[in-house]
Amino acid sequence: MKTTKLNTWLKAFRLRTLPLALASAVMGSFLALSENGFKWEILVLTILTITFLQILSNLANDFGDAVSGADKPDRVGPLRVTASGMVTLKEMKRMVIFFIVLSLISGSLLIYFGLKNMNWKHILLFFAIGVAAIVAAVKYTVGKNPYGYKGLGDIFVFIFFGLAGVAGTYYLHTNWFDNQVIIPAAMIGLMSTAVLNINNLRDISADSKSGKKTLPVQFGFDFARRYHLLLIGAAWFFAILFTILEFNSWWQFLSFITLPLFIRNSWKVYHYKESAELNTELKNLALATFLFALTFGLGMVL
Repeated sequence: MKTTKLNTWLKAFRLRTLPLALASAVMGSFLALSENGFKWEILVLTILTITFLQILSNLANDFGDAVSGADKPDRVGPLRVTASGMVTLKEMKRMVIFFIVLSLISGSLLIYFGLKNMNWKHILLFFAIGVAAIVAAVKYTVGKNPYGYKGLGDIFVFIFFGLAGVAGTYYLHTNWFDNQVIIPAAMIGLMSTAVLNINNLRDISADSKSGKKTLPVQFGFDFARRYHLLLIGAAWFFAILFTILEFNSWWQFLSFITLPLFIRNSWKVYHYKESAELNTELKNLALATFLFALTFGLGMVL
């Protein structure tokens, strides 16, 4: 079957990564709803902005790894359209710029509707966070010193997919901050970091050859396996802690129906034999994280 340009770009967008990215928006919005601070326009604009940022990150990653030579023919992960020659570097660069613009427009609208009644200091702070998110999406593999090549990706994922994503969404809805929000924000951040760890564990051989010093490359297979268990275990520790501290209804245990998904994923990752097996587990954990955010949020408002 002939591959059209649209199909090629859809592959480059890697839309399957969106559920994980949207988990922070779901969590933050449900937390706001539980405090009677929910706004539909904030939810819509947050989803739109996160979608643009995630696609931007995927495109920049495709571009950056192609330029650096990190994507080799023996790569186990999903197809990279730039390295495979399906699109040119020039075309990919233009698409990256296009999604930077979309992210700026959508993010600016989100800040306007979320903070229009706040003072200019709050607006400038959130605009700075938004710009930082765009820079982080691009600089993971692009530029002279991409932080993803130095093992710093885990920190950035924890911050932007967890702390900033959940707490920022909550604040844009409510215009106030509750320290308790940090705990569910950390849950999503830890789970998202675990997804990145699976990705890096799968690519450990290719990354090692290309000089991409992810944590699994620096510390080895055994570390990465144990690290994965630590991330998932810590996330669920915080989930139990938050449920106990903020207990109001037995519905708050609804998210525990997703626990078997995390246990199965942890078992599979710890005992995997072939790197290709981790492609499935990466998708499974991303979906499990989204389902956790959804059921956790529902439990807070039921």
